[in-house]
Amino acid sequence: MDINSIMSSNLLQLQQTVQMSVLQNAMNMETVAAVELLEGMPQAAAPHPYKGSVVDIQA
Repeated sequence: MDINSIMSSNLLQLQQTVQMSVLQNAMNMETVAAVELLEGMPQAAAPHPYKGSVVDIQA
């Protein structure tokens, strides 16, 4: 095996490792943003749009 193919293989592995690292960092940032968004939402339960206020009786 010559040095060029060894270096090419190593470069490919390095590129894949860097891509995975960048992807992991992006996913972590998105997760943090989603958690912050959910924590910032109001905690009160929204009332049901019609339950208890409309009675529909058909004869």
